[in-house]
Amino acid sequence: MRGAPAPLPSMSKGCRSLGALAGAGVLLLLSPAARGECACLWQGAFADVQGDTDLVVAGEVHSIKGNALDLRVVDELRGLAYRDTIRVWLHTRNYCRPPIDDFPVGSRWVMALDKIRRVPAGGFDPGTPNQSYGRRGDYILSNCGAYWLNYSGEAVTGNLIDGPRWAREVNRRPVLFALLKAYVRGDADREALQRASSKDPALDELRLDTRAFLRGDDALDEP
Repeated sequence: MRGAPAPLPSMSKGCRSLGALAGAGVLLLLSPAARGECACLWQGAFADVQGDTDLVVAGEVHSIKGNALDLRVVDELRGLAYRDTIRVWLHTRNYCRPPIDDFPVGSRWVMALDKIRRVPAGGFDPGTPNQSYGRRGDYILSNCGAYWLNYSGEAVTGNLIDGPRWAREVNRRPVLFALLKAYVRGDADREALQRASSKDPALDELRLDTRAFLRGDDALDEP
């Protein structure tokens, strides 16, 4: 499942020479999982990854507890949440998920989420119940791709389509939420998203001319 830590390397019994064991020990010490960090491959921009998740919703962060947030659902783009508020588990230990601090109370997001169907061994510690893998039936938000977008007003921003690897914010035009919703539901194509998110050269030129005018550049003065 996305958001789970990558497995540590193992060795066969026939390869356990002293040198091999020492080398493996160094690799384990240097591995992200051994350091309590996440190790995963980049899966792509939101447009690429959302189709493989269980639920795509728009919502507002209602509360935070430990490494989980309660998201008040305002719209379901794909799938059914069945609840007005769902719990989403984020980063702790070496789980590949974004930090909880990136999602303050009151902020609004579009999230592509995976449902927790099984809690792995060691995923819950009674000593730290608010820092865990998550509960069965809840959701996780992966950090291995752009699985979330900022949702402000009637538009979304973020790494929506064809953005750089590991980039969360990209320099593109905001896209109307209605268009994103149509894309997720299969009623709009990638080309429509690309056109909507591409910069408008005429608008950029107008902005530059406006800034130049405000600076009082002579080049813009008409005879």
